[in-house]
Amino acid sequence: MFKTLLLTVDVNDLKGSEKPAEAARHMALDYGAELHVMNVVPDYGMSIVGAYFSKDHNKAILKEAKAALESWAQQTLKDVPDLRLHVDQGTVYDLVLKEAEAVKADAIIVGAHKSQLKDYLIGPNAARISRHAKQSVFVIR
Repeated sequence: MFKTLLLTVDVNDLKGSEKPAEAARHMALDYGAELHVMNVVPDYGMSIVGAYFSKDHNKAILKEAKAALESWAQQTLKDVPDLRLHVDQGTVYDLVLKEAEAVKADAIIVGAHKSQLKDYLIGPNAARISRHAKQSVFVIR
């Protein structure tokens, strides 16, 4: 049913990624699917903010995020045979949707943080991904 899956995780909240990762792991193993795991480092929001950081700051942040994702994946998803890791920087929901298209994902697995009334039961990134994705989206609490 699923040949390619995309799991989104936040390396700054790996505890919150446990349940979505477990669901994605089972799906990948059950279907023999390729599992792509993506972490998006948010950008600064406004270019004026980015001007206060050194030129190498982005490279260092991305390198640190990739190392954290690799370490976490080796422990959490070690038995998934076809595992690919991706780290990018920018707007989370936009980059997730672009990556899903690029890898031809059949499904996207996202976590939803504890709901607050303002989030209407799922977080803003999960909501936007669910609303705009061409693929099936599994939102795991």
